[in-house]
Amino acid sequence: MSARDRRTGRRAGLSLLVLVCAALLAHRHWPVIEAGAGRLAHADRGWLLVATVATLATWACSALAQQGAVTEALPAGRLVAVQFAAASANHVLPAGLGAGAVNLRFLTRCGLPLARSATALAVKACAGTVVRGCLIGGLALACPGALRLPGLTASAWTVALWTAGAVAVAGAAALFAGPLRRALRCVLRDVRAVHEVPARAAALWGGSLAFAALHTTVVIAVGQAVGLPLSPARVALVYLAASSAAVLLPTPGGLGSLDAALALALAFAGAPGDVAASTVLGYRLLTVWLPLIPGLVALGVLIRRRVL
Repeated sequence: MSARDRRTGRRAGLSLLVLVCAALLAHRHWPVIEAGAGRLAHADRGWLLVATVATLATWACSALAQQGAVTEALPAGRLVAVQFAAASANHVLPAGLGAGAVNLRFLTRCGLPLARSATALAVKACAGTVVRGCLIGGLALACPGALRLPGLTASAWTVALWTAGAVAVAGAAALFAGPLRRALRCVLRDVRAVHEVPARAAALWGGSLAFAALHTTVVIAVGQAVGLPLSPARVALVYLAASSAAVLLPTPGGLGSLDAALALALAFAGAPGDVAASTVLGYRLLTVWLPLIPGLVALGVLIRRRVL
């Protein structure tokens, strides 16, 4: 058997493995899919349509942000398809490893060196983090007290602040260590290069902002569809804070961690428990469960066509 035949066989085997994973995931989590569909059966169709359109647009915005993270032009159609596939891969591996691996492979297949591809992912992640932080800060000023958790005393808040400060100091110290310092220099160099091209900078920041705003819109629209009694600004703040906190837990795609954090945060903000649960289920149904199998199928096709 020739080397080419062996490579073709490996790609076919990997594509089959992806499809098997899709079937197993659907079978394992079918009760969640069925329950979410049942809860949304009597929801407002107009708001669900808004949520669906916003969900579809998230992949294009993710592609825009990824294009903005590199100075080289990437094939637009394939880039969007890769973001769709990466979103599903992200729900198979923990802590964003699936999406990172798919995007890393795509960038290297487009001719970027491995180090440049890795820093491009870091640039995109940093932009997304900064955008989320700014949105949370602005919404916190607009909705004072929305993130106040009940039952925490002043001493508990003091301990939490000191802990956060210690973590920040430890993180800063780690960044100045040798290998991390070199990696940080590479990221900063790529950030400067991207911002020397206004179109790329606009794509990076505009795509990152639109991506966060569209996911927030999905939650707001689903909440409106099921009668969530909270203002859109408060729901946006609660979602952004809960999703940012859920990133700290290394579960695939935030499954479990984001669901619990968002449901609890909505309940603390004043939503009835059943309505909060319906909102979370609807959001996850649109952004995870419905696109999961098509996304993994797309991943298999992209692997077979050597895009990845």
